[in-house]
Amino acid sequence: MPTRTVFFVSDGTGITAETFGNSILNQFAIKPRHVRRPFIDTPEKADRVVSEINQAAEAEGVRPVVFITLAKADVHEVLVNARCKGMVMDMFKAFIEPLENEFCLKSNHRVGRFSDAAKSQEYNDRIEAINFSLAHDDGQSAKNLEAADVILVGVSRSGKTPTSLYLAMQHGIKAANYPLIPEDFERGHLPSTLSPHKRKCFGLTIDPDRLSQIRNERRPDSKYASIQNCRAEVHEAETMMKRSGIAWLSSTHKSIEEIATTILRDIRPDRLIY
Repeated sequence: MPTRTVFFVSDGTGITAETFGNSILNQFAIKPRHVRRPFIDTPEKADRVVSEINQAAEAEGVRPVVFITLAKADVHEVLVNARCKGMVMDMFKAFIEPLENEFCLKSNHRVGRFSDAAKSQEYNDRIEAINFSLAHDDGQSAKNLEAADVILVGVSRSGKTPTSLYLAMQHGIKAANYPLIPEDFERGHLPSTLSPHKRKCFGLTIDPDRLSQIRNERRPDSKYASIQNCRAEVHEAETMMKRSGIAWLSSTHKSIEEIATTILRDIRPDRLIY
């Protein structure tokens, strides 16, 4: 297949266009070049993007695919004009116009998801959740754990930190994470700090070979990264979680999105309803 560029053009951050566009593109066995063009909120900016799209079309010999989320009519017109040589996928037209007809209401055509961030309680809650997750990363603070929505447990480098931050940033979940270490395995029970909050705990495990690979990137040729140590730690952690009645899953072949959704389903199913 020839080289093909995909543009994501938005008058906001472009996150919506790129996320939705990628979910569609992932249905095809292609790896196009991605170009995100955010904050295209004037006809002049839109005209420059059209020139860029047309240059790509000429250079590649195929139409670029262009996903757009543009609220302003004059900006929108520039991208859907016959001058644009891209295949334009208009997400607003595909979804908002049919919903306007269904609801018998005109949409507010608000520019961008975060345009009213300062007034949004949801946005402020997400900021608070991010701060909480950063303060409670890797067991560095045991204060205020009763305020946590979920506490992720597992061996070091099993994916706790990125999952915690994703839960905070995307869902406003106050997620703490706590590493299980050899001293915990010697004691044979959960750290006393976690015991009162066991119902909030969710475990992450990982294939020992993958864990050894990850740890070797950080501390090569160390006991910490050795396959023998990784096998022992993973076995002990899984045994402890089973004994404590903590639900857990393996992060080895799952995306952060899949892990987070599983946690929400099991720990905070209310957060799957908006």
